[in-house]
Amino acid sequence: MKKTFFLTFFALIFICSVFSHGKTDKTQKYKLNKPKGNKIEFAETWGYVVQNREEFYNENLPISDVCYFAADFNCYGELIDIPKRSNLKISPNSRCHIVFICDNVSLSHFLITPQFSLRDSAIQQIVDASKDFDGVQLDFELVPQRDNEIFLEFVQLLKSKLEKTYGKNKKIYTICVPARTKLLQNDIFPYEKFSEIFDRIFVMAYDEHWSTSSPGPIASLEWCEKITNYANSTIPSEKLIMGIPFYARTWVDETPQGAWIFETMNKKFIENNVKKITYENEIPTTNYKQTVNVKAYFNDAYSLVEFCRFYKNQGIQNVGFWRIGQEDTEFWNWIKCTSHYVDCNLTLN
Repeated sequence: MKKTFFLTFFALIFICSVFSHGKTDKTQKYKLNKPKGNKIEFAETWGYVVQNREEFYNENLPISDVCYFAADFNCYGELIDIPKRSNLKISPNSRCHIVFICDNVSLSHFLITPQFSLRDSAIQQIVDASKDFDGVQLDFELVPQRDNEIFLEFVQLLKSKLEKTYGKNKKIYTICVPARTKLLQNDIFPYEKFSEIFDRIFVMAYDEHWSTSSPGPIASLEWCEKITNYANSTIPSEKLIMGIPFYARTWVDETPQGAWIFETMNKKFIENNVKKITYENEIPTTNYKQTVNVKAYFNDAYSLVEFCRFYKNQGIQNVGFWRIGQEDTEFWNWIKCTSHYVDCNLTLN
């Protein structure tokens, strides 16, 4: 989803600190809309907990399925940073899934290609690491496009190995897929084919706008409607999970940081009224202040509730959230779920 999101989260701490955990800073001058109406009910609610951020999760959250993020593969094809289920106190009525990532294009290719020796080892490592968990989730977002067929073979082999080791239907098998409005040529993430293999498919319906794009919502309702229409047409409703972002993004009209040629640097000094240059060990240096305009897009309890109502009206049974710890926690008071795995009709103080 997701490593880049960590940087976003910390960069936007000034936003989150104002309304995080339902608190209002006394210096806050702006007002946020408040949710209205009834709670929204879903069959399942999925939420991500990141290692070393476990304190943001507690077993009273209305989450039926906890995704523990994440075990990763290093450059040698070895599985590292494997989460320990014992680090999370999860309700006995909830399920816990271990998430596996590979955030490198070349390594993804070598891990899944049958001609190399890493594939069988990678599959076995995933199977072994999932022993104490209720489910296995793949979040391989950088698989090369020409590897679409061998990736399909890889996920099928992993499913067979899980069933052979633990028994059929003993591990919930899920995958994260990017937002789509249609099937792409040589698509790495074919929704329809995946729905025949996986028990759940988590559609990451966010990053409509991203850090290097023009400013805009991380996910607008109009954009999500197109994503939902395609997902509904290709994935059985009981298997579909629509992802909702908790995080924020900011954009600036000019980035002061950078590498410059002399003429450009000199022009910036003049524009910003630099009056003095000093020399440190014969190297020129100076300081100046520059004003930039910042544009922010984020989700609060109100917008998150609106997203949930939208998905409910679209016939979506299951929703998921990236990630716990980034949200306006007032939101949890507006969610119910009917899954027998957890009592989701909770009110948080």
